[in-house]
Parts: sequence; C-alpha cells; structure tokens
Amino acid sequence: MSRPTIRLTVAQALVRFLSVQHSERDGVRHRLIAGTWGIFGHGNVAGIGQALLEHRDVMPYHQGRNEQAMVHAAVGHARQLDRLSAQAVTTSIGPGATNLVTGAALATINRLPVLLLPGDYFATRPADPLLQQLEHPTEADVSVNDTLRPVSRWFDRVHRPEALIPAALQAMRVLADPAETGAVTLALPQDVQAQAYDWPEEFFAERVWRVRRPLPDPVELSEAVRLIRGARRPLVISGGGVHHSRAEEALKAFADATGIPVAATQAGKGSLRHDHPADLGGIGHTGTAVADDLARTADLVIGVGTRYSDFTTASGTLFQHPDVRFLNLNITAFDAHKLAARTLVCDARAGLTALTARLDGHRVDPAYEAEYQAGKERWEQVVAAAYRADDEHAVPTQTQLLGALDAVVGDDDVVINAAGSLPGDLHKLWRARSARQYHLEYGYSCMGYEIPAAIGVQQAAPGTPVWALVGDGTYLMMPTEIVTAVQEGLPVNLVLVQNHGYASIGGLSETVGGERFGTAYRHRAADGTFTGDPLPVDLAANAASLGMEVLRAKTVGELREALAAARASDRPTCVYVETDVDGPTPSAPPAEAWWDVPVAETASRAAAVEARERYDREVAGRRRHL
Repeated sequence: MSRPTIRLTVAQALVRFLSVQHSERDGVRHRLIAGTWGIFGHGNVAGIGQALLEHRDVMPYHQGRNEQAMVHAAVGHARQLDRLSAQAVTTSIGPGATNLVTGAALATINRLPVLLLPGDYFATRPADPLLQQLEHPTEADVSVNDTLRPVSRWFDRVHRPEALIPAALQAMRVLADPAETGAVTLALPQDVQAQAYDWPEEFFAERVWRVRRPLPDPVELSEAVRLIRGARRPLVISGGGVHHSRAEEALKAFADATGIPVAATQAGKGSLRHDHPADLGGIGHTGTAVADDLARTADLVIGVGTRYSDFTTASGTLFQHPDVRFLNLNITAFDAHKLAARTLVCDARAGLTALTARLDGHRVDPAYEAEYQAGKERWEQVVAAAYRADDEHAVPTQTQLLGALDAVVGDDDVVINAAGSLPGDLHKLWRARSARQYHLEYGYSCMGYEIPAAIGVQQAAPGTPVWALVGDGTYLMMPTEIVTAVQEGLPVNLVLVQNHGYASIGGLSETVGGERFGTAYRHRAADGTFTGDPLPVDLAANAASLGMEVLRAKTVGELREALAAARASDRPTCVYVETDVDGPTPSAPPAEAWWDVPVAETASRAAAVEARERYDREVAGRRRHL
C-alpha cells in the first residue's frame, strides 16, 4: 500500500518542513525555526524565494541588506531565547553565500544555532562554468559554499530532491542539541530547489526536538563534592553555558549555600546580579581587580559552562596557586576536559542543583568571604569613580557614557556590544541587573555584530528596550541593517561613539610597540602617515539618512537627556557622542591581568624594543596546567 504524498518543489517542501519543527525544554515549546532572513539572487529567487512567498502564512520572512548581518540578527535572536529558537538565512550562490562565512564562524564559536540555506551550482551541470561558479582544477564538486564547511557544525549539499529528507532531519537534530549546536548549512543547488517531488506526508508532520538536561554521573559528582569540600579558596567561573541552560537561579542557590564567590566571563556576566554578595564581576584580562586577585590564589577553579578563552585565563598566566586544580561542569565534554580538569559532563542547571544538594552544610571560611566582599566593595568605588561626571558641561568620557546609560536603563533592558574598547570597559564596570541584560559577543568579537543583533533581540523580545553600543570603526563596517530596523518599525537604540579610529587596537598597538600605526581615521600628514586632522565624516548624518532619529550629545548633561529620550522613543533612535580627540583622554581602569599578543622579537624602533622586554617578563609567568 503506497503512502500518501504531496507534490511540491524541494524549496517548498523545505519551507513547509521548517514551519512545523519545534524545540521543547522543561515542558515549554518554541518554534525551532521562527523565521527566515533572505536576500534573493539568481541562485535562490526562483526556489527558496518563491517558496517563502507561497508559504508566507506559515514562515515569516525578514528582508536583510547584508548577508553577514542577517546571520548576526539570527544569532542575536537565538541568544535572547537561550538557543531554544533559531532563524534561517537564505542567500544566492556566489558573493551572497561567501558573505555568510563570518556570521557562521561567529555562531559556531559562540555555540549558537542558525540555519544557513545558500544557493549552489546546478546539480545537473547544464553548462560550465555558470555565473559565479568556482572552477576548481582538480575537484569538480567543490563550490564556494565549501568555505562554510569549517565554520559549520553540520554541512550537507542536497544534490537530489529525496536527499532533502535525511539532510533536513539531521540539520534539526544539530540545531536543537545543546552540546552540538552552531551554524548548520544546507547547500541547495539552484536547479534542485525548483524540482518537484512526491513527498511523503509524514515529512510534514509536526516534530518536537526535546532539549535534554543530562544529569551528572554519580562518580563524577562524588569526586566534585570531595574536591569542593577540600578546597580552602574555591572560585567559580561562570560562562555562557549558565545562561543557555537558564541556570542562573541554580547558581545563586549554590553561591548562597556555600559562600563560594563567582566571577564571570564575557558570555557569563549577569549570571548573578551585580549586587549579589558573591558576585565579583568579570574575570581575566578585562576582569575586575577582586576577581583576578582571587583567581591568582584560588586552589580550586570551578568552571561552569565556560570554554576558557585566553581572555579568561589571561593567556595562561592567571591561575598561580602552586596546587591549583580545576573542576569543569559543562554539557560539552570537549570543554569540560580543558586544563586537565576533573569533569562533570552534564547540564549546568542539573549539575549545580546536584552539587548544592550534596554540599549541604558546607560553607567556605568566613574570613575568605570577608576578604572577597571587601575587595568587591573596593571595586565598586572604582566603578563609581569611573562613572562619575562632576561637570555636566564637559565632553563625556567613554566610562561616563556607561555611567549615564547605567542611570537610564531598567532591569530588563538589553545592552549589546562585541568589539572595540567598549567590551573591556563593560566587562570591568557594567552593573548587570538581570540575566539577559549583558549581551556581549566576545567569542569572535566581530565588528558589525551589534546593530543586526539588536534587531534579532528586538524580534525575540518585543517591548524590551534594546541598546546597541558601537564605536565609529564598527559602525562604518556595517550600518546597513539600520534600514531593516526602520522598515520593520523596531525601536532599537544605537549609541554611536565617535573617536575617529580603532580605539581598542590603537591602545593595544601602543603597548606592543606598534605606535598606533594605521589605527586612526585621519588625513595623511606630510610624512605620509595617518596623523593629520580627523576626517570630516558625519556619522550622525549618515544614520539619519538611513532613517534613524538622531540625537546629538556634546556634553554629559546632553548625553543624559538624549539617552532618556531614546529609551522613551517608539522608533529607531541613535544617540551620537563625539569624543575630544585632541585633549586629554581619561582612561578606564587598567587591565588587571595580561593578554598574550606576540611582540617583535627584534626591531630597530625603541617602542618595539621596550615592548618586547615587557613581553618577555609577562610570558615568563605562563603555566601549562597538566
């Protein structure tokens, strides 16, 4: 007896299939693919484009302006919803497809789900070469889409209609898997997209992909409890996995019960509220003094949902206790085994809950609690000084800008950033008030992420005030999705800091002997270097030309008023602040820990010679934890 079938094109079948996929965790269900971003060209307009039009009642479509930015928007959406809902992105073959690579790398590095649907070459090879076809001299089946393989968690090319069924099911499996998720690519040959096929009806039945919470292994749990009970100076490092698991309350219960202090990575900040007695703020190169001081003397480091980037470990120089040991709680075994750690391979919430129960009655020494709480109070004074602005008529510094924003936002506002000098200031100084407020993409630190990510967050959390903080360097790389925010009526707020160049890399260049070469946006001077007058660009006018309401703030007082007005606005609004590039530049608190950026081993310029001497002193403190 034959099974009932439905005759559709491959593209129509894919869109219909995606519309009935769901994720479920703790009994709460989400659409797994909430919508599709797309820019159409000859490689997808007659396939996926036509299918999205035909199925617009079941699959929302979002029009983007840049392929990379569409992926960033999808990633922002997924992060806001704890990876339980993703979006798809479709492009034509050629430049559209290769523009996806940066966004795919960001998604996979940050373990965030996004489905990529690039067009591909003709499977039937009616002509060679096609427009935008890469002709590889020894591998005829290679296309430009193969650049997506190393940055995708799963990749398939659908050469025949029937191959879509296993490919689509595998794609959903990876997207919904908390240990495997990232960018998933289905490369779709443009002729196959338009081919019709008789699809079994059950392919379009609703499916629920349950997001598991694996429990800790009993033997691993007993070993973890033994290590914690035996530690005199334990320290928790909270990573992004705490947020992805919605384990914030479990972490709070653990800290409340044991008194063990908690420091956070960029992805983990906000796991505890800033005013919780055990919250030490950021850790590592951009961390707080109290967190880094405790890290240097910790005898047990408990990593929860972190992958231990070099910023977190201060390039291997931070954990200096002679007998330091590591205990890693992570749903991904690959990350759990880093630093030769004892492991708890499990869900963050399940693991923390189990630890709290087994540690009943255990608490760190009161003197240790008093020590880190005194350090926390000292750091709060540093934050207050950095935020303080005594002269309302003065040009604001970057840290005073953060202070003004801190005074305006509510607990549920979302603040987004990714690159430049702002991530360091935010990690040290920002007072995170809720689990979703601090949205820093620092796995890839991708300039251009902030504006499209704000759109994705706004889609995921309508009615939530969303702030994208960018410098002029980041803005110039990708302002295009402002048009999308205007088109969709999304009231995202953009805080645009004009400092005439790459402030973060300029400062780094100076410390490593590069003398800020090539980091300023200025005219050429007589000697050919870019050290002349600042360029006469008007980024506020540019933002206005793309449809934003623009508020210019020249002083601290004007900045406070502009931020308040932006938060109250119901349309996309830009607050533009230009810093004083010729006068003294007050700096944020300096780095509390080192970061390894190799310095020229031999050079003729004095700055590089001095920088190498400093480098050799710092690198001598590196430890390999075995």
